[in-house]
Amino acid sequence: MRLVQSSLHQEVADTLREQIFAGQLAPGSFLDEVALCERLEISRTPLREALKVLTSEGLLRHEPRRGCFVNEVTEKDLDDIFPVIALLEGRCAYEAARNATDADLAALTTLHERLNSHASAGRINEYYATNFAIHEAIILLADNRWLAQAIADLRKILKLARLQQLHAPGRLAQSLSEHMTVFAALKSRDSEGAEAAMRTHLTRQREALRDLARNQRSRVAS
Repeated sequence: MRLVQSSLHQEVADTLREQIFAGQLAPGSFLDEVALCERLEISRTPLREALKVLTSEGLLRHEPRRGCFVNEVTEKDLDDIFPVIALLEGRCAYEAARNATDADLAALTTLHERLNSHASAGRINEYYATNFAIHEAIILLADNRWLAQAIADLRKILKLARLQQLHAPGRLAQSLSEHMTVFAALKSRDSEGAEAAMRTHLTRQREALRDLARNQRSRVAS
């Protein structure tokens, strides 16, 4: 594939990022610079600049004298990240409750109706998409670009882990209930309640992932 010259290293970073998220570049895999240059039809300079971008985002790790590898997210990473993102998204919910207009709440009502429909039908992929849209809407309503940027950076690492917390037993219904609690606080303009509910929602996501990992280990052991 031929990439245009303008912002070439950013285009290369975008291409590699998409391949990492899609699983085409698996966690732990080595990035062969020669092969990548040939495949992308680029020189070493834009490739290395792109690798620096992805390393700064935490998607790659650079090992001296060895090169770049796709990062692997550990259980400790998840334990470290989830409390932070819970704080950040909690603050977004706090600000959103203060900023939301009647029109904003009407739009959120539509999203939550859609979320409920997907949960009732067990449509997990569609639920994930609507769940993401709700979180994005709340972040947008917070109107704080620094919060938004910090959350986006952490989400890239979580996306690298390819998490599937809704597959944990009972998690789909629990997640829906948590979302409705957040939404009820937003409708009431209860900033502190919205913040607490969002933090609980993110904390329980981590608990669900931990339970899912524990169950998977038990199945392998048996």
